[in-house]
Amino acid sequence: MSIRTLVDRVLGRTDDGTLPSAVDGPTAVQLVRDGAGLLDVRERSEWSTGHAPQAVHVPLAKVADAPRRLTAGAPVVVMCASGMRSRTAAKQLRALGVQATSLSGGIGAWQAAGGGVRR
Repeated sequence: MSIRTLVDRVLGRTDDGTLPSAVDGPTAVQLVRDGAGLLDVRERSEWSTGHAPQAVHVPLAKVADAPRRLTAGAPVVVMCASGMRSRTAAKQLRALGVQATSLSGGIGAWQAAGGGVRR
C-alpha cells in the first residue's frame, strides 16, 4: 500500500481522491490543517455564539453563493450545529462542482477533535 493510499484512507477520501459525503471531527480538523476550506452554514445568531476562526460564514439558505467566497479548486468541509444542515449544504455544493464534505456532529465534533472556536 502506498503512502498516498494510506493518507487517503486516514482522511476518509475515496479511491478516486474525492472526499466522502461526510467526515468525523478528527478528519475534518486534519483536512482543514491540510488546506481545505471550512464553511459554517449556521444562522447568524448561532455563528455569533462561537465559530471556528478560519471558517467562512454563509447561512444554508444562501449556500449557492458560497463558491465565490471559497478558494477555487480547494476541498471544503461544511459545518453546522449537528451535521444535518451541513449535509444538505455539502450536497448542494457538490452539485455546483465543489469538492465538499459534511462534518458529522457539527461544531461540537469540531471542538472535541481539537478544532478552535472563537467566541
